[in-house]
Amino acid sequence: MNIPLVDLKRQYASIKSEIDSAIQGVLDDAGFILGTHVKNFEEEFAEYCGTAHCIGVNSGTDALFLSFLAIGLKAGDEVITVPNTFFATTEYLGHLGVKPVFVDVDSKTYLMDVSKIRGAITPHTKAILPVHLYGQMANMEEIMKIAKKLNLKVIEDCAQAHGAERNGKKAGTFGDLGIYSFFPGKNLGAYGDAGCVVTNNDSYAEFIRMYRDHGRSSKYEHIHEAYSSRMDGIQAAVLSVKLKHLDAWVEARRRIATQYDQLILDVIKKPFEEQENRHAYHLYVIETDKRDDLLKHLKEKGIQAGVHYPIPLHLQPAYAYLRVEKGRFPVAEHESEHVLSLPIFPELGDGELEYIAEQVNSFVSHE
Repeated sequence: MNIPLVDLKRQYASIKSEIDSAIQGVLDDAGFILGTHVKNFEEEFAEYCGTAHCIGVNSGTDALFLSFLAIGLKAGDEVITVPNTFFATTEYLGHLGVKPVFVDVDSKTYLMDVSKIRGAITPHTKAILPVHLYGQMANMEEIMKIAKKLNLKVIEDCAQAHGAERNGKKAGTFGDLGIYSFFPGKNLGAYGDAGCVVTNNDSYAEFIRMYRDHGRSSKYEHIHEAYSSRMDGIQAAVLSVKLKHLDAWVEARRRIATQYDQLILDVIKKPFEEQENRHAYHLYVIETDKRDDLLKHLKEKGIQAGVHYPIPLHLQPAYAYLRVEKGRFPVAEHESEHVLSLPIFPELGDGELEYIAEQVNSFVSHE
C-alpha cells in the first residue's frame, strides 16, 4: 500500500469538471491577473470569513509582508510570535529591521501560551502575531484583551486554519488583519502560489490593495513605491470552485481525526481540541518519544508521514543573530523533536486509515 501525506490528484478527480470549466473560463476571457475572477473570489471569501474585505495576493508570505507594512512596522520595532511555525511567519520582519520576539507554546495545543505574552512585551513591542497551527485557533479572546489594553496590533497567521472557528468566529476575524496561504496542500489550496489578507479595517484594505499592485491608483499613476504581489485569475477561479467544498472537506477531516482518535492506542499523544474551537485538521499531529523510528517504520510500510516542524525558529541558522540559546522555549523544542503528522485528506479511505492506525499501533506495541 502507498498512502501519501496529502493526495491532490484524488481531490482534482473529485471536482475535475468544475475545475476544468473554471480554468477554461479564465482562458476564454484572458483574465489572467487580478480582474473579475480575483474580485469574485475576494467577495466570496470575505463573505465566508465574515469580514468586510479580502485582498487576494500572490502568496501567504506576501500577505504577511503587506500586513506588516499596513500596520506601520519599522526598524527597531518588535513583534511577539511563536517559534514552532514555518519560516515564512517571521521571514519578512528582518527585511524591515523588525525583531521577532518568541514566546513558548501550550503543551496541549502547541499554540501560543498566552500566559507568556506579557513577560515578552517591551517598549518596542508593536504587534502580536499568533499562529493558528495545524488547523486550530489560538486563544484570541485573551490575546485581543492584552493587545487592546496595551495598544498593540494583532495579525493572525491563518495559513493552516481554513475553515477553523473559535466560539463561532472564523480564523482571521479577531485581529486587525488575518492572512491566509493558498499553497496547494492547504485545506483550501490553489494550483500554484496564492494568498490573501482579510480585515474589517477599510484603511488597511485600501493600503494593501494599492501596495500589492505597484502602489498605483490608476493604470499609470503610482502613489507609492510598492510591490507586485497580485493574485492571478486562474488561482482565483480554482479557489472559487474549491471554496464551495471547503466546509464539507473540513467535516471529512474532522471525521477522519475522530477515527484516528478512536483507533490509535492511547500511549500515543493525540491532538487536543479546545472546547471553544472547531479544529479544521489541516494536519493530524501525534507525539511520541520514538518519532524518528516511527517515521522510518511508516515509510517502510508505504505510509508517507511528515514533521511540522523539526527546527524551531529561534534555532534556525538565519536567526543566530538573535542569540537565543537552546532550552529557552522547552515546549516548542520538545514538540520539534517528538511530533509526527499522519496522512489526512478528505479522500482518505477507511481501509487506508485503518491500515495507518494499525501500523502506528504495531510499532508502539513492540517498543
